[in-house]
Amino acid sequence: MTIKNEEFLLALDTLISSSAEKSGPFELTKEQELMLAMSEEDIANGRTISQDDLKSKSLQWLESKKS
Repeated sequence: MTIKNEEFLLALDTLISSSAEKSGPFELTKEQELMLAMSEEDIANGRTISQDDLKSKSLQWLESKKS
């Protein structure tokens, strides 16, 4: 609503429209399929952490790398 540049808006519309046309099923590699299967197993076995815990652990890890 705040972008007034018509050329920019038309280019953005073209980009969005063209990517929508190309969307559809795509093939996963064997490695991607394996990672998804491992993720499903982790979820089924309760091996997950909350987003807040992940953020906290990531910040701790980053701080330890500064030393």
